[in-house]
Amino acid sequence: QVQFVESGGGLVQPGGSLRLSCAASGFTFSRYVMRWYRSAPGKERELVAWISSTGRSTNYADSVKGRFTVSRDNFKNLVFLQMNSLKPEDTAVYYCNADRELADYWGQGTQVTVSS
Repeated sequence: QVQFVESGGGLVQPGGSLRLSCAASGFTFSRYVMRWYRSAPGKERELVAWISSTGRSTNYADSVKGRFTVSRDNFKNLVFLQMNSLKPEDTAVYYCNADRELADYWGQGTQVTVSS
């Protein structure tokens, strides 16, 4: 079955960095666009970044552009989110997700807390 397992979250001070990972299984990973979302209390779920199936194209929300970098490893079925210059407003649970017919599958997410 389709599964996403996110990891790498934690508590970090403002200005710090974290690298999130998402292990995907149950589908042909290399054929799908992969996306990172985040969900914070009181806010709508936000699409943070996406990466094309080949990894050649990426796109970012304005709120993270220049600070976050999405990448993928199609041999290991992994997608990553490198987060630099973190701000308190980046605090959220982060999820990875695939597109098209897999868009309704979600993992448990990984909590990122940015606080001094």
